[in-house]
Amino acid sequence: MSATRLSNYLLSTAIRHHFTTSSRVIRPTLLPKASHLISAPAVIPRYCSSSSSSSSSSSTTTQKEYTSPSPSTSHKDSAWRKMHHKETPDYLKQDHDRVFDHNREWAEAQEKRDPGYFAKLSEGQTPDYLWIGCSDSRIPAEQIAGLAPGEAFVHRNIANLVPNNDLNTMAVLEYAVRHLHVKHIVVCGHYGCGGVKAAMTPKDLGILNPWLRNIRDVYRLHEKELDAIEDDTTRYNRLVELNVVEQCRNVVKMAAVQQSYAENGFPIVHGWAFGFHDGLLKDLNVDFESMLEKIQKIYNLTD
Repeated sequence: MSATRLSNYLLSTAIRHHFTTSSRVIRPTLLPKASHLISAPAVIPRYCSSSSSSSSSSSTTTQKEYTSPSPSTSHKDSAWRKMHHKETPDYLKQDHDRVFDHNREWAEAQEKRDPGYFAKLSEGQTPDYLWIGCSDSRIPAEQIAGLAPGEAFVHRNIANLVPNNDLNTMAVLEYAVRHLHVKHIVVCGHYGCGGVKAAMTPKDLGILNPWLRNIRDVYRLHEKELDAIEDDTTRYNRLVELNVVEQCRNVVKMAAVQQSYAENGFPIVHGWAFGFHDGLLKDLNVDFESMLEKIQKIYNLTD
């Protein structure tokens, strides 16, 4: 074997060892003269950390095993231990206890008013409504609609969106339509929605950007109408309504909804908006059948 071929062979061997060694990094050092390849190894492996410099070494260089330094434990979990051992403030305990007190009172009242109430609930659910609403804590779906437990299957998120790439919302719709056989799907927005207001704010909102883009797209679709509204509050409220209508349209695009309606005549899709100033629901009069007919020109999934 020639000196050149031997040099190439040893170099390639060292490189392969570099990529297959998990705990060490091998840095080959070539001898300065090709004539030395016959009488001495062409590549002398040296073991070091990946951050060490690759200085040259002579034929008498010995192998040294690199040992990673032990992690510093000077601040290990100190902050967490302090928080863990800190006693819970009394007001937090009281809030926690208050919830369970109210729960017991509610359960006792329900059972007294309707003996066997919880036994019937445990048998399963057959809700007529799927409610898609905003996560806003001021809007309890069943209470504002006068629905009892078991009458509404509820899904809530920021600004009551129905994005086709959100598996959570898609799974809720699929389950509600195909397995619970709901008769009505309600998309309920509300005036004063923080998500809609944030979408109208022209600035970077971090991880909220891709979610709020759905609302900004609604603005883009209805830009001419919205820009013609001079009053900011009126424009804001109109975007709330348009967002509800667009989310209803997203519901209608789903195969489960189209196929169930074709086979059974339900579910019907509704768009509502809730007002804090009077506590009333406003029917936005979404024409479901007309919307379905227009959508199926492109999004027909019944075949």
